[in-house]
Order: sequence, then C-alpha cells, then structure tokens
Amino acid sequence: MTVFMFPGLGDHYLDMGRDLYRDHPVFRAELDRCADLLEPELGLDLRTVLFSEEAPEQQAPELDLRRMLGRDARPEESEQERRLNRTEVAQPALFAVEYALAKLWASWGVEPEAMIGYSLGEYVAACLAGVLSLEDSLTLVARRAKLIEAAPTGRMLAVMLSEEALGGLLGESLSLSAVNGPEFCVVAGPAEDVQELEERLRGEGVVVRAVRSTHAFHSAMMRPLVEQVTALAEGVTLNAPRIPYVSNVTGTWITDAQATDPGYWAQHLVSPVRFADGLRELGAEKTLLEAGPGQTLSSLATGARGTGAGVVASMRHPLERRDDTEVLREALAKLNGTENRNSDAELSDTERALAELWVKLLPVDEIPVDVSFFEIGGNSLLATRLMLRVSRAFGVELTLRQVYETPTVAKMAAVIDALRSGSELSTEQATSETGSAERPRFQLPNGLWVTHQNEAETKHFYEDIFDHRTYAKHGITIEDGATVVDVGGNIGLFTLFAHYEAKDVKVFTFEPAPPMFELLSRNVADHGVNATLIHAGASDAEGTAEFTFYPRSSGMSSFHPDEAEEKHNLRTIIANQREAGDGSDAEEFEELAAHAEELMDVRFEAIPFTATLRPLSAVIREQGIERIDLIKIDVQKSEQQVIDGIADEDWPKIRQMVLEAHDGDGRVERLTELLRGHGFTVLAEQDELYRGTDIFNIYATRGESK
Repeated sequence: MTVFMFPGLGDHYLDMGRDLYRDHPVFRAELDRCADLLEPELGLDLRTVLFSEEAPEQQAPELDLRRMLGRDARPEESEQERRLNRTEVAQPALFAVEYALAKLWASWGVEPEAMIGYSLGEYVAACLAGVLSLEDSLTLVARRAKLIEAAPTGRMLAVMLSEEALGGLLGESLSLSAVNGPEFCVVAGPAEDVQELEERLRGEGVVVRAVRSTHAFHSAMMRPLVEQVTALAEGVTLNAPRIPYVSNVTGTWITDAQATDPGYWAQHLVSPVRFADGLRELGAEKTLLEAGPGQTLSSLATGARGTGAGVVASMRHPLERRDDTEVLREALAKLNGTENRNSDAELSDTERALAELWVKLLPVDEIPVDVSFFEIGGNSLLATRLMLRVSRAFGVELTLRQVYETPTVAKMAAVIDALRSGSELSTEQATSETGSAERPRFQLPNGLWVTHQNEAETKHFYEDIFDHRTYAKHGITIEDGATVVDVGGNIGLFTLFAHYEAKDVKVFTFEPAPPMFELLSRNVADHGVNATLIHAGASDAEGTAEFTFYPRSSGMSSFHPDEAEEKHNLRTIIANQREAGDGSDAEEFEELAAHAEELMDVRFEAIPFTATLRPLSAVIREQGIERIDLIKIDVQKSEQQVIDGIADEDWPKIRQMVLEAHDGDGRVERLTELLRGHGFTVLAEQDELYRGTDIFNIYATRGESK
C-alpha cells in the first residue's frame, strides 16, 4: 500500500520541477493547466516565477550549510527567489508542482491508497481525494495565500523538545505550530518573542533551529483570518473524500463531516500540524512516497519508523545539484523493488523463519526482507550470534563472511536454501537481487540522529565522547565562541559534541578516508554545524600517503597499519567490555569464542586509499585562525607527525589539547615532555576500557589544571 506525503512551504525552491517539466509531458501538461487557471488570481504566469531565466547549470547554488539549515539570516536571495518566496506566490506554486507530480506518478500506475499532507500539503491531498475540484483548490489556495501575505509577519522555531515540555514555555504570545516527533516541535509567533525563547532555550542547552518562513503559520497570529478563510471555503464546493487522508488538525483520518465543513479549513489555519500523530496513524506497513520538493517529510518518517522502513522521496533537496528526472527515476526503482515484498504471506518458509531469528536479535518488531541487517541495528557481534542461531535453526554452516556479504533476509535465505539443498550459490548470485542500500541512520542515546558505518562502533564512540566525556576532563573546556580543531573526525561525533557543548563554536575537522568523509559531511550538514571540513590527514608535511581503511573497524584505520597490534587491541577492548557487563550473555559469549578469529579477519578486511596530507600550520594560515581553544587528535599512531606539523609561531595560539597516543615506543613520555616545553600542564592516563593495550590519552592545558 502506497501513501502519498505532500510537503508544505519551506522546502520549495526556484526551479523546483524544472527538469520534470522539460522531460515529462504529463507533468508539463498538468503544471500548464494549473498556471493557466491561476493567472487571473495571481496576475502573472506562474511559470515565469517558478522557473529561472538562466539554465539550471548556470545558476545552481553553491552549497551553504548554514543557509540550508536556517542558521544564517543574511539577505542572500536573488530577485527571482524573492518573487517566488512571497507567500501569495509560493503557496500556489507549491500546490501546482505537487499536484502535477502526483498526476505523473498516476500515469505510471502509482496511485495513492491513502495520503497525508503537511500544512498546505493537505490541500493537495484534499484535491486528489475529490473534496475540492482543481479549479476550486487553486482559487482557495491563492486567495488564502493573499490573506496571509497581508497579515503581520512572524517567526518560526524548530525545537528539540516534546509538546509537554514546551507547554509551560510558550506564554500568551507564542503557539505550538507543529508536532513532528516525540521531541521535535515547531513554535511560532511574533519575531521578538520567538527570539527571546530561542535565546533562553539555547542557554539551557536545548537544540533549536530557525525555520525559513515569512509568517507564523499555524499560530494565534493567523486567528484574525479565520472568518475570511471560512468565507472563502463557503464559496467553493466541498465533497466527502474518495481517498482516505490524514488530517493535520486531528492527526487521524479526516471525516466526511470535517472535509465538508468550511469551518474546518479555518481551524486548519490556526491549529498545530500534528504530523507525528499522523505518521503513527498510518502505521509501519505502508510505503510512504513524498510527492513534492525537498525531503523533509521523508526524513521525519524515517526517524519515526527507523531506517529501511519503506520511505521514498521523489525530488531533490533544494541545494542538491542533481537532475529532477534522475531523482524521480531512482524513486521509481525503489518503489518497484520494495512495494511487493512487505507482506508476510509472500515470504518463503526460510525467509519467515530467518526473519524471526533477526527479530530476537535486533531492536525491531518487523523485518523488511530487502533491508540490510546492519541498517536496523546489526553489528559484528550480533552477526556472529546470528550465524550460530542460523546453524541451530537450519542445520547449515553459514560463515560470518556470508552474513556480511548477504546481509538481507532475502539474500541470506537464498544462501541457506542453496546450502540445504547441497547446491552452490555464489556471492554474486546472492547479492545481485537488489542494489546497495543507503547508509544507515542511528539515533544516539541523547536523541540526536547520525548517519554511520555500524552501530557497535558508533555506540563505542558515543560513550567515549558524550558519556565519559573523554575530551572534556582534567580542566578541558569548550566555551561559547570557541575555535576547535578535530584531527581524525571519523563520522563526526566529536565535531557534533563540540557544536552542542557551547554556542557559536567553529570547528575545523580533518578526515582522510573517503567513506568516513562522506558520513562526516552528511552529519555536519544535518546538524547545521559551523564546520570547515578538510578531506586530508594532518601530518608534518604536504604530500600523499597510503591509508589503510577498515570498513568494519574504521576507528582503527591507519597510515601505519599493524594488523597484529590492531587485532590485539580489539580483542582486549572486547574482553574489557565483557568483563564490565552484567554476565547475562556469558553462555553465548563462550560459543562466540570459537569464532573469534574469523570475526577478527572480517573486521580487519582492508581497503587502501591514497590520502592527501596537510600540516596543521598550513591550514591555520589558509583559514586565518588566530586562536585555537582546543585541538583533539585521534589518528592511530600518527600523533607525532600531527604535532610536528605545528610551526613554532602557532604554538602560542593553542590553549588546550587532547590526544590519543600509542605508547609502544615510549611515545607518551616524549609527547608529554614536548607539550610541557611549550608551556602546557600535562596529564597522561589510560582509560579502563583500554587496560592491557598501549593506548593512552594526554590532556594538555595552559597554566594550572582545574
């Protein structure tokens, strides 16, 4: 079952759908129809505002993370963007694009069995459901938008708090505008009151983000328009819906009485958008297709359901440089590959039994057969447990390598069936059924979402950085306005820690491995971090070097690989973790011991890269850095080269330093003395987790330790 999701204002952009208009006659005909119907209302040809005069490749915007995430109020809009962003134009334009896109999907045989819209998106759902004709929909949307345009302006603020937690903070002037998740709401109201709340929440450590908007939609500021919007709705024909859709107002299915009540559409204007409730009402078994510009609703739905839960976006992000048609074709391929594989009745006996084993190991209740084990909570330890349970359940010896190479229920079941029948199934045959999966997303214990490589390693880094606060001990602090250098960024958890530890922090992050740099870039963008990313390793000279990357143990990737040492360290860390546990898995740990070396071999399968090297001082000069409040260095045995890349004149700029050092050759003592020679108070210690390895942390601060 496919559910169409229609976004609201905010993800619209100049040239949205331009490539679809060029390539697809159905889309073009429907958009032309909307533009012709709207011209008497708007007094202009919508297409002249929606599409820029220059070719898209000539005017494609530069990526600006702060602007993308609403953190930069500088007037960067072009004249064409300003014309489109006026509410009286933007809302009809958004409606027209979403309506034309829905009709294009229908021409390919993809029609909604249910719908949910966000704010203005509910009008598109109502039109497709037959509540409003297209002509009446466009008239109502255009005239409603003119009323809003003439109303006093306001501001909107996304807040990472629950509806209950926000309740006592809004006062009389502010309104709850939307509930997008358990701890993700939007507040709206007069600009000065929103600003005051934003400053208060930031001071309390609450994550907030300005929403790009000219008015305080779905707030008390819209109440003066209620009678006029009711009158507009009374002037059109309202019918009972022929296709079910979820109401923004109630968060549940629209009723015939609501859809045909002019007062409902006025209530819709002033009520919070209950999108999170709507997602829950839709359930988890339906495929969700976002039919509109941007990918905000897809992101919200994936966050609510979990990765791999049948959520597909039709169009690109506003600042993504991709062809609309390419994105749409990818969406069609995803629908064709996943729509018909969710029903339990369609699973083979092996798939059904295998899925039951997965459910017992993973934090999910339902297993999509074409989603990777490692996207929904699997890790190397759980993979080994799965291998053992497959052996017991099916009487075949599935190797750990096969678990990694055929990580979906469908692929793994094919291998199991082949082994049980005595035939052979190559890895190529097993893995050719579907394409590669998207990178998995993971919710950290503090509620933040990240894109990552694997859950076990992400949890380890999280505990080290956020729980144990390894980089904020022994007098190390990050204050408001600090400049931080993160050498060895990995997926960016320390960079995120610095961003959320204080306000207005600027981070410079080094990461040489291309797969990690991709994840780092995505996480920095998703969280709006003020960061400059350097796709290189920090060293003592400009150049290149061979970098050994371990996809399943990325934190141990190195310019100086020593497989024996890395395996010893990993074995020791796992043993320390087991010793610190509660003993509940002791029996299964004993079984795992027999497969420990195979686990190690898989964990340390390597991919070589030729990486760029940059001295720290070269970057300091290029970026005009005058003061460094903290340098964190975690570079797997390259710490000495990083230190040697700091020129004498730059040492006085550095206030604090934390680095991981490998002490196999007395390096900790040498680095300690070097830092003391530069005027730091220095402390070296070994965390309990690393007891039995050569890994130490060195903390260096100017003056006396606190």
